[in-house]
This record gives sequence, structure tokens and C-alpha cells, in this order.
Amino acid sequence: MSTNNGEIEKKLWDAADQLRANSKLKASEYSVPVLGLIFLRFADYKFQLADAELKQNLPANSRRTIGKTDYQAKGVMFLPEVSRYAFLLKLPEGQDVGKALNEAMKAIEEENPELKDVLPKTYNRLDKDVLLSILKTFSTIPNMEGDAFGKIYEYFLGNFAMSEGQKGGEFFTPTALVKLIVEVIEPYQGRILDPACGSGGMFVQSAGFVERHKKKAVSEISIFGQEKTAETVRLCRMNLAVHGLSGDVRHIPIRAEMRRCLPAHL
Repeated sequence: MSTNNGEIEKKLWDAADQLRANSKLKASEYSVPVLGLIFLRFADYKFQLADAELKQNLPANSRRTIGKTDYQAKGVMFLPEVSRYAFLLKLPEGQDVGKALNEAMKAIEEENPELKDVLPKTYNRLDKDVLLSILKTFSTIPNMEGDAFGKIYEYFLGNFAMSEGQKGGEFFTPTALVKLIVEVIEPYQGRILDPACGSGGMFVQSAGFVERHKKKAVSEISIFGQEKTAETVRLCRMNLAVHGLSGDVRHIPIRAEMRRCLPAHL
């Protein structure tokens, strides 16, 4: 990762750390809301790119309106207006920012059923001024090439894991270790099952492996995972969405029931 990217990540992390300092929350309590905002910024970035392209290709004087299916055809998550970054940044002074963010997340889930009950909706518990500050800081993420947002997301996951100590290992395995495992198993295609998937690092690195070999991960691999903690499952599904992936990831509290998430033919 370049020095420039490292500086950007540190700047974003310092801004997000204000939330902990001003709210007196534990890392486990503020990590998910912050990651939710990174998810929202990434989704908005992809949506705006698709929106500009769709409008540019719309014939002059056409009566046709651009709809949800047009964005989905481009592999982009549809964002209703209340969930768009520009809308949130221009909220009238005095409006409840936490409530607006909760509504933004609910609206995304309503338009994208695969994210139902995944996105955080506890922003009303957090300080309004700090939330506004983080929103503004995250809006300055430059339009970097490649999987820049995914790298930022993983950087935050790693930092949150370190701040939680041993417990952080439940949802995050060091990226270098996961990369090594992926290079050994060489997941060119097929089904990938991780029975203790954490935040989904194995899936993300496997997809990266496929892409490095000049193929589309969404066409070559199918993702199946499980975790004993519901919150970690939500982190995993957000992580997949940030990287443009999806899969069957389930909350299985009892390890002895791990085969529940497997397709019947496996």
C-alpha cells in the first residue's frame, strides 16, 4: 500500500477515533457504526459513478426515467435519496443526524433485501457533532483506483481488532496470514466454505486471488460461511458488500450445527 494511501487511512482513523473519545464507548460499541459509515461512503461512490454514466447515455429528449433496475444491471446497489451522502451532508442545522443515519440505513435495506438486518442503526446514541465531523471527513476520501475502499475497510477492521485485544481475533485474522492461506489453497473456482469466517477476510482474499488471475470472482466462486456471533456475521456481510461480493453467511451459535449452512449437495 502506498504512503499516500497510508496517510489517508490514518487521517480517517484519527477522525473516527474522535467518536470513541467523545462518546466514552468501547471499541466493540463504536466499531460497527464507523464501519457502517465507510460502507455508506463506498456505496454512494459507486452509485454516483453509475448515475453519471446512466444520465450521460440517456438519449436527448428521452422520456424514459432511470430506475432501480438500471443501477442493479451495472452491479451497483441502489441508494434512495435519503441514503445518499450529499443529502446527509446538507441536513438542516438542528436536525437529528443520528436519526437521519438510522433512516438512511433502513432505506438501503428496504431497497436491497440481501442486506436486511445487517446495517447498523444505533446512530441516535452518538454525539451529533462528532457524527457530522466523521461524515465530512469520510466525504474527502479521494476517488482512488482499484479496491481503495476495501483496503480502508480492512484497515479499520484491523485497528478495531487491535484495540479490542484478544477478543478482536474473533472477527479479524491478520491479512498477511489470510493471504498466505489463500496462496496455498489456490481457490481458482468453486465453492469456498469458511466455518469460522469472522469478518470475511478469507472470502475477500480468495476473490482477490481470482481477480489477479484475470477472471471475475463473482462468476468463479460461491461463498458460504458461518459465525457464532450475530454482530460478526453483519460485519462479514458488510465487508463482502464493500468488495462487491455476496454469499450465504449465517449465524450458527452452536458449532455442532455447522452443517446447517452447507448446501445439501456438499
